[in-house]
Amino acid sequence: MEGEKIVSIKEYSNEEVDDDGRIKRTGNVLTATTHVITVVVGAGVLALAWAIAQLGWIAGITIMITFSSISIYTYNLIADCYRYPDPVNGKRNYTYMQAVHAYLGGTMHVFCGLIQYGKLAGLTVGYTITSSTSMVAIKKVICFHKNGHGAYCKFSNNPYIIGFGIVQIFLSQIPNFHKLTLISIIAAISSFGYALIGSGLSLVAVISGKGEPTSWSGVKVGPGLSREEKVWKILTALGNIALACTYSTVVYDIMDTLKSYPPESKQMKKANVLGIITMTTLFLLCASLGYAAFGDHTPGNILTGFGFYEPFWLVSLGNVCIIIHMVGAYQVLAQPLFRIVEMGANMKWPRSSFINKEYANKICSFSFNINMFRLIWRTIFVIMATVMAMAMPFFNEFLSLLGAFGFWPLVIFFPIQMHISQKQINRFSLKWCVLQLLSFVCFMISACAGIGAIHGICKNITKYKLFMYKQ
Repeated sequence: MEGEKIVSIKEYSNEEVDDDGRIKRTGNVLTATTHVITVVVGAGVLALAWAIAQLGWIAGITIMITFSSISIYTYNLIADCYRYPDPVNGKRNYTYMQAVHAYLGGTMHVFCGLIQYGKLAGLTVGYTITSSTSMVAIKKVICFHKNGHGAYCKFSNNPYIIGFGIVQIFLSQIPNFHKLTLISIIAAISSFGYALIGSGLSLVAVISGKGEPTSWSGVKVGPGLSREEKVWKILTALGNIALACTYSTVVYDIMDTLKSYPPESKQMKKANVLGIITMTTLFLLCASLGYAAFGDHTPGNILTGFGFYEPFWLVSLGNVCIIIHMVGAYQVLAQPLFRIVEMGANMKWPRSSFINKEYANKICSFSFNINMFRLIWRTIFVIMATVMAMAMPFFNEFLSLLGAFGFWPLVIFFPIQMHISQKQINRFSLKWCVLQLLSFVCFMISACAGIGAIHGICKNITKYKLFMYKQ
């Protein structure tokens, strides 16, 4: 079922398999929280200072806390829908799409798949852009250190994008999400590294009296910023914050690693709370200190936008941490996309040796399996993502568009509709009306953020020649 091999009871004793016949899952609250942090605490955290600068202290902090609170609520709804129809004893839904199909039917199932896997593919492009930006930033900070801050230090992103893509071609052969725990842990640790370095450098600037003036309403309209531009930047900032609060694309892949007792929904709810509180604390720390340090001149990314030049080794170390995190986070996001394609191919051609046969290999003491379909299609996917990253290397606007694209449907709409179906909430009852109002408000926010992001991309794309961008 689901295109994956279900183990035979003859091969494993009852103590070694779960209720669905698969090898017993061993994940727990800690591993789930680690996966959440790996996905959520991305390099987008370094863009949140810029977002706060556009919105101002009051709106920026309020929106960030509000989005996080809404996310805890809706992700807990998602956790309850892992099994159907009962959250504890029902049949497992291995993917978000399956849960939507079980609770909402086929049409919604297709809509969910298009949004979810489209966003996952987009995020791999975004993470490729982010990693190359950090690689170039390391080269630039060394150049500035040697030749002075006024030196011409511009370099093409393309060689670094290609290098990152080559690394991902090899890592993409990791067979499934369950094998990512070590990579996820390393990535999560590195995410704290660059967030704390960025926050620490900002704090030093504030304490030393080098901080710039800030405002409760954000960057002021004036000679360098028209009212129209201010509105567009606010909309882009909303999209950046929305992206920072989402991991819905992989939530069921995380849940499918959890052991069966305590119930998966209870474990995931704890992981949701721990992960989102951790991320919100880190977000507020990094964003607030970054804005306090740079004021109206806050760069789009406080480590790669050269708000800091010295100490050059610490800025470089922060960017190394970003690269390490992007390497792991790319795989955490890509594996669900790999999985759904391979499940579909297996179901379509169950007897094809090209699609299903594993070839055992061994290099020294390292043993691994090669599957020809997995090798070819995953390599093609990584190459396509790499080419797209070279064609459109716009960091903030791309983050905002992805955030707007997935926030409302995946974090708000589907969880609420599945919850209404699961609990059989009466139409036009008070709770139904409140939930629909929440959904509508979040839809408007996503729509506005999406419009702002598209405007920013259209504005920037006229300035650059495709594949010729230099940072």
